[in-house]
Amino acid sequence: QVQLVESGGGLVQPGGSLRLSCAASGDTLETYAIAWFRQDPGKEREAISCISTFNSNTYYDNSVKGRFTISRDNAKNAAYLQMNSLRPEDTAIYYCAVKPTTCNGYGAPSTFLYWGLGTQVTVSS
Repeated sequence: QVQLVESGGGLVQPGGSLRLSCAASGDTLETYAIAWFRQDPGKEREAISCISTFNSNTYYDNSVKGRFTISRDNAKNAAYLQMNSLRPEDTAIYYCAVKPTTCNGYGAPSTFLYWGLGTQVTVSS
């Protein structure tokens, strides 16, 4: 079983940056693909990025491509989401989640085994 804890959220002005962290315990992240999702109240949870294990291939939704960067540090058993050029529409609760090995099908939340409780990101002037 993997426990995931997100941190790094907060209030930021449009154009600003935040770095989210996802810390894992209970098992190593080495054999898991890690994804970041976000959810605004009243909307469906959407996948925004994923990083696979082994070759660390990365994937991004078009809405964040070129602005967000996903990374992982297996030695620290953690993953990160660097968010730059933030926009008001990026406001949401951000979650990390893990599934075995690859990012195949990462757009479907049901394929992920373990989830964190989320961290709030608010982009507003």
